[in-house]
Amino acid sequence: MSAVSKYPITVAYGDGIGPEIMTATLSILEAAGAQIAPEVIEIGEKVYLAGHPTGIPDHAWESLRRTQIFLKAPITTPQGGGYKSLNVTIRKTMGLYANVRPCMSYYPFIQTKHPTLDVVIIRENEEDLYGGIEHRQTTDVYQCLKLISRPGCEKIIRYAFEYARQNGRKKVSAFSKDKIMEFTDGFFHQIFNEIAQDYPGIEYEHQSLDTGTAKLTDTPQAFDVIVIPNLYGDILSDVVAQITTGSIGLGGSSNVGDSCVMFEAIHGSAPTIAGQDLANPSGLLLAAVMMLVQIGQPAVAQTIHNAWLRTIEAGIHTGDIYREGVSQQRVGTQAFSQAVIARLGQNPEKLKPVSYLAPADKGFQFSYQRPQVSRELTGVDVYLDWKSEDAAALGKQMSEVQGDLNLELITNLGVVVWPQAFPETRRSDHWHCRFIGQNEAVIRSDQISALLRRIDAAGFDFIKTENLYRIDGVPAYSG
Repeated sequence: MSAVSKYPITVAYGDGIGPEIMTATLSILEAAGAQIAPEVIEIGEKVYLAGHPTGIPDHAWESLRRTQIFLKAPITTPQGGGYKSLNVTIRKTMGLYANVRPCMSYYPFIQTKHPTLDVVIIRENEEDLYGGIEHRQTTDVYQCLKLISRPGCEKIIRYAFEYARQNGRKKVSAFSKDKIMEFTDGFFHQIFNEIAQDYPGIEYEHQSLDTGTAKLTDTPQAFDVIVIPNLYGDILSDVVAQITTGSIGLGGSSNVGDSCVMFEAIHGSAPTIAGQDLANPSGLLLAAVMMLVQIGQPAVAQTIHNAWLRTIEAGIHTGDIYREGVSQQRVGTQAFSQAVIARLGQNPEKLKPVSYLAPADKGFQFSYQRPQVSRELTGVDVYLDWKSEDAAALGKQMSEVQGDLNLELITNLGVVVWPQAFPETRRSDHWHCRFIGQNEAVIRSDQISALLRRIDAAGFDFIKTENLYRIDGVPAYSG
């Protein structure tokens, strides 16, 4: 994106502490000479309660499409009532597939156990459990679908390697739980290994989510760039921000798409301290610094970032990072912004100054060609809402209605309870019955329809079905 005399950006003041930290941030940008032309839109709680279930009115989309740059303060999502996450809506609607969260320690001025940490977490932003596809299937059991696609994996993983290459990073690590979720997380791991071969100059590794998280909190200097699925990345980036800087209030992020980028703090709207001049504006300010680099104003970004570092090392701190014996002055939101403004043009004396010469994200061309595969229908999983706990009785009745298919197994909450079971296994009212073609033969869809009619006629309530396929000769479902 090229610089213009006054670069149009879309701005949302948000809810809770949002208006305070946005006011502070924009005052610093103005004082530093940022050439921006903000277009203000209203989003969040008021919009939700006015009847917009996504928290954003129709006219706001026009601004986002026109400016393609969004500086957003945190918002509040009302509890209950079917309200959708505004962040998820914007990310998915605008194709913001990569969430980039730099995490750096500011030792010794802000308390941290890891003085040399400098990690960038790149989180997939559109898929995984954040699809928001959930169902209450029985009295006892709720379901949330985890969806991961090949193009989604390829795009975020390639972005991570491109980011590392363009920013002088030496290593990319992927985190997943592939030993448990072999098809979804296992696929993410597989694609990571494939794409890594295109970047021979960059070291790569895969870590199990639990082991990798433990290592990250203990020896974070072993990591450089981390690429990670959506939910894990959301959690991990907050953990890292807290353990490295002492406050998630210092964390800024960008949400990158092909035609739009959203910049925001990683924290929420903190309504309990709203209006009290207590909030730390640093997360949103550092997101705005990333924005300035993106829109071709790196000199202004550099000036602001170095002034912010000088303020931090001068011990002028908001309450969330104030520490006796280290901090020199405890200040509120607006006083902190004025302290940064007073230091514009100064460089830090002990912390490392930053230097921005060009946009950190130069983008890359991504193309996806769907592979040709063979697919054979081999069976069906039928899920029942059944209140009894007698797996043997259910096995007997399902065997009686199986017809020209074969009842292979029954599970309850993922544990096999038929044809063999342990009496200690807990049973819910959510039963999974797997039917396979005789001798694993390919079956027809009308055989499944006939099976469901027999199950219904036997008085059972089937709540969901999943067709079972062999793709390229390999079973495309878990055991």
